[in-house]
Amino acid sequence: MTPLLAISNETLVVVVVILLVDLFAIVFGLSFVRARRAQKSQEAAATAAMLGEPPPKAPKPVSRREFFRRSLIASLLVFGAEFGGATLAFLWPNLKGGFGSVINAGKLQDILAYIEENGQPYYSGTGRFYIVPYDGKPDNEVDYAAEGVTTDGIMPLYQRCVHLGCRVPFCPSSQWFECPCHGSKYNTAGEYKLGPAPHGMDRFQVTVNESGDVLVDTSITILGPPRGTDTINKPIAGPFCVAPG
Repeated sequence: MTPLLAISNETLVVVVVILLVDLFAIVFGLSFVRARRAQKSQEAAATAAMLGEPPPKAPKPVSRREFFRRSLIASLLVFGAEFGGATLAFLWPNLKGGFGSVINAGKLQDILAYIEENGQPYYSGTGRFYIVPYDGKPDNEVDYAAEGVTTDGIMPLYQRCVHLGCRVPFCPSSQWFECPCHGSKYNTAGEYKLGPAPHGMDRFQVTVNESGDVLVDTSITILGPPRGTDTINKPIAGPFCVAPG
């Protein structure tokens, strides 16, 4: 499967808004500097006239074309610096342990006990993923173990619907993941079943260390399996929570 960078649409929107605000601030700031220089020149000339001295040599006025050229260059420099910094922030793991880094989801025993007692996947809000039990078998299309997205009977699934990015909740009655936005549905393993989604839910690589901690790497998103994949062969358990899209 193809790995994808874990970049949210909300983050991209924030970056664009910041860049537009910076552009406005640069143009406004240069306009203010230009007006301030003209005011100082007038004050210097008035002072020289009062003292009977020749007026100071006026600086060469900046043409409108030169003003906008300087504004454009300054804007491009700031844009380049911020874009580079934002790109590094996206690509570099979050040192605070948030989404985009390796998340310690907890002890394997505790996670399996939670799933068994509640009859639903374990959810990590920090990592934006579900941990589901998995005992499926590889087929001709996918091998989750080879991709590193399953180990010790568990598999983490990215919460985002692959159709338009809505968060996909788990339906207790159907025992499927059902998108509330457009009705896409996935089985317990996040494999496509119904709706407009182009493929199964994306997932993350996972390991369990010697202490029994479940470590989920959210810095890279592993593309979900293609339509038609069914490695668990479990039918729907009950009625849908969301009408099929």
